[in-house]
Amino acid sequence: MLCFTIADIIARHLALVKSINGRMSLIFVFLDGVGLAPASPSNPLATAMTPAFHALLGGPLTSEQSQQSDNLLLKPIDATLGVPGLPQSGTGHVALLTGVNAPLLIGRHQPNYPPVALRGILAEQSIFRQAQHRGLEVVFANVFTPGYWQALAARRLRRSASLIAAEGASLRLRDLDDLRAGQALMWDITGDALQVRDEGLAVPPVTPKQAGAHLAALSQSCHLVFFESFLPDLAGHGRLPLSDEAALERIDGFLAGLLDALLPGDTLLITSDHGNIEDRRTPVHTRNPAPLLVVGAGVDAFARAETIADIAAVVMNVLA
Repeated sequence: MLCFTIADIIARHLALVKSINGRMSLIFVFLDGVGLAPASPSNPLATAMTPAFHALLGGPLTSEQSQQSDNLLLKPIDATLGVPGLPQSGTGHVALLTGVNAPLLIGRHQPNYPPVALRGILAEQSIFRQAQHRGLEVVFANVFTPGYWQALAARRLRRSASLIAAEGASLRLRDLDDLRAGQALMWDITGDALQVRDEGLAVPPVTPKQAGAHLAALSQSCHLVFFESFLPDLAGHGRLPLSDEAALERIDGFLAGLLDALLPGDTLLITSDHGNIEDRRTPVHTRNPAPLLVVGAGVDAFARAETIADIAAVVMNVLA
């Protein structure tokens, strides 16, 4: 006997409405600190147990699996953007979200957070705002906890590039109620970080596969859904109680859930801002290219991207 939950019925209804209206979605997964490098004992992407990546690519997320077909693309894209030194998040995030060559503009790679000179660009030119100007629905899937807002108020943290972009587009920022309802995700995918911080929050963790399914479900009611995870970069820097392999295996489970729930005609985009976790010989960033992994309808458009600064324009072309 078939048995459907209310959530199943709603999901099927949204998928049907979406197909009737001809509206397809782009799911943008940003993984901080992942480079595309050859397989080697020093590359955790080659040694971690990642069955979802293997099933999709025919092997691990390494440069040997670079390929293009009708519905799949894996290629390296430049993260240095013509600027000496190691690529950094403060400028790399700006480049990804706006298409502006941020390090060239300010003359350096900026670590951690975008400098003041780039914040107006983020607020005014991000893919979030561009999509909204076209009348498209945008969802920022990450949850923002009370502890995060308190850290901002106390100046223990500064606003990230994605938050500046989201606020510039007046996006609704998701809270713990959304997380409990499966309508938001923690940056660590499972929500374990909430338990470690002991914020006294009654939010049960989810499995990586469940988190992937939740993200795919969010795409059914919008044109662009964005999610960012800092797991690879923090693991690569040794700042998590997780090994590199454990962090990557969590991401692999997340990918499995996403792929299982991806609707025909939708596009899944996974990329990064700079290398880090792919070389355990160094605790700092690398100059390796970032991976550009695309599944679904947008493959041909993204195949023309050569740098992380090209991604924003292609996103908007795919959404056109």
